[in-house]
Amino acid sequence: MTATRILLIDDHAMFRSGLRMVLNASMPDAEVLEAGSLNEAMRGAPKKPETLPDVILLDIKLPGLNGMDGISLLKRKWPMVPVLMLSSEDDPKTVRLALAHGATGFISKADTVDKIVALLTRTLRGELAAPMAQAVDDCNVANAHLHLSMRQCEVLDLLCQGLSNKAIGRQLMISEHTVRGHVQALLALLQVSSRSEAAFAARRRGLVG
Repeated sequence: MTATRILLIDDHAMFRSGLRMVLNASMPDAEVLEAGSLNEAMRGAPKKPETLPDVILLDIKLPGLNGMDGISLLKRKWPMVPVLMLSSEDDPKTVRLALAHGATGFISKADTVDKIVALLTRTLRGELAAPMAQAVDDCNVANAHLHLSMRQCEVLDLLCQGLSNKAIGRQLMISEHTVRGHVQALLALLQVSSRSEAAFAARRRGLVG
């Protein structure tokens, strides 16, 4: 039976060691790979498809490129591998930002072992829907009269979460200029003159959650 490969990226060696032991005890078939930074993870990245990680646990605070900004790098490297954000900061704003950046889920370092293992298991089974995909689906349902494109739904969702044009572009891997064009089109479609009015109108119409 092929082992489940979990890539743990965290700069605290003691935490990595402790979590690895916990996961090995709870998930006997799991192989936990470790890296102290995104650079280290990229340097030691497996080349063969059969050795790719099945899931990535990514700390937010890392030396060099931080975890929040590093999600897009991991998604470009392994587009099909889910990333679970790992942090001691579990306030709603941080969780929403992690999901907006492309994380499949969020794990607090204060969570119980059972909760961490349960979330990992659900992720490995494919039971967690990609947050952005869900946002687009919700937008499309309420979008019958506006005829927004899928990309406009994505931009609108991130705009309503307070992200700047630059951050939206980084998340969606498009230029800031392109984002600006989508935002201007959204303002016109929603018949508003500012981003805050657009967010209010989108929520009122049920275009975003």
